[in-house]
Amino acid sequence: MTVPDTEAGGRDPAALIRRAGSRGNPEFDQHFLIDDRVVDRIPSFLPEDADTTHLLEIGGGPGVLTDRLLAVADHLTVIERDPDFAAHLREEFTEARKAGRLTVIEGDALEVELPEFTGCVSNLPYSASSEIAFRLLPLKLPLVLMFQQEFADRMAAAVGSDDYGRLSVSAQHYADCEVVESVPNTAFDPQPAVQSAIVRLTPREPDYEVDDEEFFLDFVKAIFTQRRKTIRNGIRNTAHISGLDDPEAVVKAADEEILRRRAGKLAPKEFAGLATLAAEVGLTEAKGG
Repeated sequence: MTVPDTEAGGRDPAALIRRAGSRGNPEFDQHFLIDDRVVDRIPSFLPEDADTTHLLEIGGGPGVLTDRLLAVADHLTVIERDPDFAAHLREEFTEARKAGRLTVIEGDALEVELPEFTGCVSNLPYSASSEIAFRLLPLKLPLVLMFQQEFADRMAAAVGSDDYGRLSVSAQHYADCEVVESVPNTAFDPQPAVQSAIVRLTPREPDYEVDDEEFFLDFVKAIFTQRRKTIRNGIRNTAHISGLDDPEAVVKAADEEILRRRAGKLAPKEFAGLATLAAEVGLTEAKGG
């Protein structure tokens, strides 16, 4: 039975899952929130000044979060890969769909064309969470995303901490990253083996300039593959990853104090400066050769 949209924002999670006709399959990353207290809080983690005229949800499933987002968004687009759940969402929220407030796109969030949206709030499938996040981050829109706790902690980690790494630098290049709530596995059905966490990603321009963003991100990736070695050795050992033609020229040109450090001690701004230098002296194309 379809619940009238006048009750949007109040549907019982367990009842929604029953009406969807599937308990969820962990092998397909289907872990559904059943704790309505958690679900109620998730939309509130959007920045206060966030534009909610068109929100995006990736992985609507039985519609537990969809219900809450319809209560705050003028329009909501849901991308759902499972055809049965996509059909359920269209039926469950018939009135919103007919009123032009809900669009359901059946397909893979990594492949479908994304609509022009103003913010994204989603409980992401664990197996694709990184790829989806980095499809969304360059769009520089407010994001509230659920990840595995370990992934969330690494994304928001401060320089010098144990969790700080390539993910931290790459995500923080695009946005301020804040873990706003840890979510126990008991809040889901079926229960995942790990804890989850909600991350608020507020877009902002970095306090540094990067001429070639693709090279910058590849350079960061390369250096962190050698995180236990000095930056000097990391540059020398990872040209096949970073794409450097002349890593030795970079080592000769870089500041000695930077070269003695390890990747986990280099702030994003310092990575940007080093990457800019590396592109200038270590790439054949940049040298006009």
